[in-house]
Amino acid sequence: MSDEGYEELVLLNRKIDELVNNFGILREENRDLKLRNEALFSELNGRSDEMKELEKKIDKLKLTGALLGDGENASDAKRRLNELMREIDKCIALLDR
Repeated sequence: MSDEGYEELVLLNRKIDELVNNFGILREENRDLKLRNEALFSELNGRSDEMKELEKKIDKLKLTGALLGDGENASDAKRRLNELMREIDKCIALLDR
């Protein structure tokens, strides 16, 4: 084999080793990113559930404030109470049948 062919072979081997090394690094990085993605997805779901609970608490506080005389939410509370009373009346009417 000529010196030129041998040098090309050595260069090719170096490039192959570099590619294999880069592949290993990228595979590990990909695995780490997948794990981080799963963790972030779980955290997002937890935050979403927490946000729903906080929205329910806000609604309850608005209703409580309205019942205590908070003028801004009083009409909403009255409307909601009227809706609940109508639903109760409907249920009673169905039970009487």
